[in-house]
Amino acid sequence: MSSLITEDEISHEAQLVWLEDIESLDYVRQSLDRLPHRKGRPAYHRDGRMVGYAILGHTAKPSRSSGTFRRRVFWLLPHDRDSQPDGLYAKSAPAEAVDPRTLEARVKGYKTERSEGGPPSSAMRQLGITLPL
Repeated sequence: MSSLITEDEISHEAQLVWLEDIESLDYVRQSLDRLPHRKGRPAYHRDGRMVGYAILGHTAKPSRSSGTFRRRVFWLLPHDRDSQPDGLYAKSAPAEAVDPRTLEARVKGYKTERSEGGPPSSAMRQLGITLPL
């Protein structure tokens, strides 16, 4: 879950790779997965779809016990807001969700009014930014 991801755990990230245009997504779910390699597209074993992942730099060391690397994976489930705007997360977001615009390599990201489903702030209204309400 995003609140459990520490800066230390993502300190070896070199870049984030997005498989979709994140500008159209209010939030993405993020998790730290144990993966066999530092880079490359990881296998995806959840319902829904993977929308991005982290690539680790050469300084990242594998776990002594498993030989795997902990890498962030970003994903969405079939009942998330992008697929069901009036569904379960119409005016909220899952615990592990963050606004993808707040994410960078080595940056945890955070929830925003947009990711939580509104209401839009006065600054957003002044800029003409609207949320799915």
